[in-house]
Amino acid sequence: MRLDQVWLRYGARAPWVLRAVEVEIDPGQSAVVLGRNGVGKSTLLQLAVGVLDPTRGVVRDRPGIVGWVPERFPADQPYTVDQYLTGMGRIRGLSGAATARTVTGWIERLGLAAYRDVRLPALSKGTAQKVGLAQALLRPPGLLVLDEPWEGLDGPTRELVPELIGEVLDDGGSVLVSDHRGETVRLPYAARWSVADGTVTVLAPAAAEQQVAGVPAGSVPTGPPAVAERRITGGATSVVEIAVPAAQALETVAALRRAGHQVLRVRPAEPPTLSDGDPPARLPAPPGTPAVPSAQAVPGASAVPAVPGAPGVRAAPAVPGVPGGSVAPAGAVDGDGQPGDSVAAAGEAS
Repeated sequence: MRLDQVWLRYGARAPWVLRAVEVEIDPGQSAVVLGRNGVGKSTLLQLAVGVLDPTRGVVRDRPGIVGWVPERFPADQPYTVDQYLTGMGRIRGLSGAATARTVTGWIERLGLAAYRDVRLPALSKGTAQKVGLAQALLRPPGLLVLDEPWEGLDGPTRELVPELIGEVLDDGGSVLVSDHRGETVRLPYAARWSVADGTVTVLAPAAAEQQVAGVPAGSVPTGPPAVAERRITGGATSVVEIAVPAAQALETVAALRRAGHQVLRVRPAEPPTLSDGDPPARLPAPPGTPAVPSAQAVPGASAVPAVPGAPGVRAAPAVPGVPGGSVAPAGAVDGDGQPGDSVAAAGEAS
């Protein structure tokens, strides 16, 4: 599928939301849409789905079956979960028997059995989001588009989303996904589309570290105490990597984002390597940088295993247009803020 010189605005005299968009996604490929709130990520996804038509340009080769999960599932409908999914199955062209079988399968897989006869308006946001996932997957989609799919989901279902994406890719489908929670780190091989200032840029795999430049001194926001810090500087590139205790990693990432920095990478916290009984060497700090305590000096710091299936060192590219410089935190935490997974990140300045 290709967006060919696509422009969009919401009125003849309104400002352009997107301009001259040229992107494509092949069968079996996934792409993560990055960008700050309000830059047009959801608009781009709706153009891909066909919910919106371009003001100029054209969307070419859109697959015949498109699965669409909007950021907010439209739960204000007078149907039970079973009635809604059954109706969607029939709309998608499934026979009665196939619809019943498929609906039951997704209800069981997504943990919706207790809500089968509950009306949609009575569902929590997370449960409604599961219904949205189910309806998008009733038939194997040629294109699956997910707008903030992890929002409101419980831990087990958050872990399931990358698996569902992988199944669509294995079947030859394409996947577009946006996210502001940092969950797309679980999709390390996805392409990165950066939306900023009305344009869409396809980032190269190494774009994150190529674009990190001009991080001002003292730009790391105050927040949870770091247990180790490393600055990597080369030419125009300056990356800050921070290790934190498992229980503080998500809070650190959130603080960095609030300060305008872009989180790029998550990875396991690595224990120091000892040689011949020597104590672990401390990372050298740049001249004038205050000493940072080691992990051993922070009560409660612990080694944590990596996120299953997530490579530990692959960086996710940065989003252009982030004001005020950027940083790279690192730490260890799982999706619920409990020890068990690990997080590391990096960022860019514009």
